[in-house]
Amino acid sequence: MEAVLNWIAVNQQIIYIVALMIFVGIEIIGRVPSVLHTPLMSGANAIHGVVIIGAIIVMGRAEHDNYLALSLGFLAVVLGTLNVVGGFVVTDRMLEMFKSKKGKP
Repeated sequence: MEAVLNWIAVNQQIIYIVALMIFVGIEIIGRVPSVLHTPLMSGANAIHGVVIIGAIIVMGRAEHDNYLALSLGFLAVVLGTLNVVGGFVVTDRMLEMFKSKKGKP
């Protein structure tokens, strides 16, 4: 229990920032009309490139025998890449809906 309290005391500012981000995110997402959820989510997925860069940095700084850090970094790169690709696919499908069909009368 003392270790948890020490960890909270050391990371107090980060905990405040994360709590603030959660409240701001809930407020923003709660006020977005349902029509704009798909474009917002596809854009958010595309921004997930930050996770990929962070994972590459973690993997680059990890010791060669620290298999946990290397495994988590690799998993983060794979999942971040899937999220970025998914964001672009959803955006492409969404933009296809707005193109005019020239062959039809």
